[in-house]
Amino acid sequence: MSPPGKVWFVGAGPGDPDLITVKGRKLIERADAILYAGSLVSEAALHWAKPGCAVADSKDMTLEQISGWLIEQAGMHATIVRLQTGDPCLYGALIEMVRPLDAMAIEVGVVPGVSSAMASAAAAAESLTLPEVTQTVILTRVEGRTPMPEHESLRELAAHHCTLCLFLSITLLKEIKRALMDAGWSDDAPVVVVQKASWPDQEKIVRGTLRDIRTRCMDEGITSQAMIIVSPALGARHWPDIKRSKLYDPGFSHRFRKAEHSS
Repeated sequence: MSPPGKVWFVGAGPGDPDLITVKGRKLIERADAILYAGSLVSEAALHWAKPGCAVADSKDMTLEQISGWLIEQAGMHATIVRLQTGDPCLYGALIEMVRPLDAMAIEVGVVPGVSSAMASAAAAAESLTLPEVTQTVILTRVEGRTPMPEHESLRELAAHHCTLCLFLSITLLKEIKRALMDAGWSDDAPVVVVQKASWPDQEKIVRGTLRDIRTRCMDEGITSQAMIIVSPALGARHWPDIKRSKLYDPGFSHRFRKAEHSS
């Protein structure tokens, strides 16, 4: 009896198929079976699948059904791809899907993908970090049906006053405003919301403040698939001046460049 095939969890990125990594695309091209998250992954990514590849959509499946499909396909094929939105390691239920495969001694591989947080910042042409403004990015979500661990409430995290990228939370903008203001943020703190970042002809970018971002998003009909970024660095490209990175300062030395000393 031949050993089972290998299951690859491949990050499909935020939406635009061109943002799938080269390795991810190569795996799609050689896969014998592909299970994709149809509610979040563009079907355009499946155009690379070879003729005869078994393709299934997981949008109506439970976790147990997903695991069962992957195990079944691994018993018949050499290369199986689980194609997931964004990066599999971030809010991707990766461990829940890997554990049943481990129990069956099925080999697993993971290919990272572009997160919607990075794609949203890129769509808005914003930097998530800025010298002497914020050097920290927190990727989190607001408590909903899944409770947050102790000491990870949004209010506690927001107390750092750094960049916050909030996943899966677009329907909770009222709670976000309350938590951030309780943590000392001003209601005129800048916010950018990006829906379907990178999706061709579907991307929406809404800018505002804690005070008005909920109304602005409601006016645009944004109720799902949106990234919320709150950061003291937002809008810096329009500031009259900014602190420059020391890495590119003429007086800064590193192994590729010697510092220039003023006379």
